[in-house]
Amino acid sequence: MSFTSLAYVIFLAGVLGLYWCLGRRWQNRLLLAASWGFYGYVSPWFLALLLGLTLTCHVCARGMARYPRRGKWLLALALTVCLGALGLFKYLDFFLGNLSALLAALGLPSFRAGLGLILPLGISFYTFLLVGYVLDVRAGRLAPVASWASLALLAAFFPTLQAGPIERGGHLLPQIDSPRRLTPEGLRQGLTLLIWGFFQKLIVADNLALVANKIFALQDPDFWLLWTGVLAFTFQILADFSGYTDIARGSAKLLGFDLLPNFDRPYLASSPADFWRRWHMSLSYWLRDYVYIPLGGSRRGPWRRGLNILLTFLASGLWHGASWNFVLWGLYHGLLVLLERVWRDVAPRGLREAAWLAPLKVAGTFALVAAGWLLFRETDLAWLWRYLSLSPWGPAGGSGLVTAYLLCTVLLYASPLAGHALWVGLRRQALAGGRPSLAAALDRLAPLGSALMFLLILALANPDAVNFIYFRF
Repeated sequence: MSFTSLAYVIFLAGVLGLYWCLGRRWQNRLLLAASWGFYGYVSPWFLALLLGLTLTCHVCARGMARYPRRGKWLLALALTVCLGALGLFKYLDFFLGNLSALLAALGLPSFRAGLGLILPLGISFYTFLLVGYVLDVRAGRLAPVASWASLALLAAFFPTLQAGPIERGGHLLPQIDSPRRLTPEGLRQGLTLLIWGFFQKLIVADNLALVANKIFALQDPDFWLLWTGVLAFTFQILADFSGYTDIARGSAKLLGFDLLPNFDRPYLASSPADFWRRWHMSLSYWLRDYVYIPLGGSRRGPWRRGLNILLTFLASGLWHGASWNFVLWGLYHGLLVLLERVWRDVAPRGLREAAWLAPLKVAGTFALVAAGWLLFRETDLAWLWRYLSLSPWGPAGGSGLVTAYLLCTVLLYASPLAGHALWVGLRRQALAGGRPSLAAALDRLAPLGSALMFLLILALANPDAVNFIYFRF
């Protein structure tokens, strides 16, 4: 069930209407049943897989607490089942396909690759959530839940189930086990997040998708037209994924829950590392805590630190998809972070902190991130190489006016993202600078903005909404 469908709006309204008539225990039961129905709506078989992984992690976590000497083996069992399921459905065909191609290239007998397994929706998100839970229990950072239903609700919570944020047990479980109430402020925040999320998806992302898709469908785009398409995708993927997150956070807020933030104006980042502190934050911090730090982090010297960074970003790339372009995209960002570390080590402090350099850092980081989105979007390596071989001094092929028109279209649809980032920045500066009256004035603009966005959604939204990009992962 897509967030942008009428079915979801009816579903959410029905759940909310019944939910706030019940006590906490029955609220949790209703949420669990609704979440299972929400996921089973897509495929009952997907729900069976989710239940099996949740039950395995619950039994193993309880066993680790009760039998500490067997904790290592129980942890290994939970990780094998969860990561094995993820590997089976997401990566097996990729591995078999490359093995078959390698054998053929060596002149050895190959085989017909691919089992054609359907990727269960949201499996990359809920497996990481469950893996984080059992690792936290094993490390003593979290006590295992007494009730399987609490863990089941954590894993299946319908706002986060399909595309995150990747929640932590230590953050959401206390909210599941505590009384909740809906305040006027919570209602306002929830509705504001919902409207802004729908606007990002239906008005910004889906219209930018039309531009990007048309350009990438061309057989021979010139350099400037291609990179206009890349720019369209750069803003599309932000509005698409951030829109999903805000709909999820808004839905959860109306249910009395606070979800982890996932975006913090990522295109205003001043460095590659800063970008990953702002983009898909729940994944970035998950990889830091459960991959980078266990590998040794930065504690074992510069060479090992560099290797750990590359391995962590390789894991990030593979998490996004079983394709070589995602491997290249992950390594690309890993190299950017490594180069940033080298710059910080060798550049004079006065130069690194120079005020005049700040806007150049933001512009340069944005350009590097946008270039990386070409690696992310184009899965065919032959086409990717062809795109990267285009020269800015090559013939335009008569597309100059078309490129200018499409570029203006991209900037027009991206302008609400810039306006929102400006509003957030001004509000933060007002609060940090002790100017609550300015912050209050900015807050008074929010209802007007929400009303305008709601009218634009009704008037301009495409009835054939594009699927969320991160549904593929």
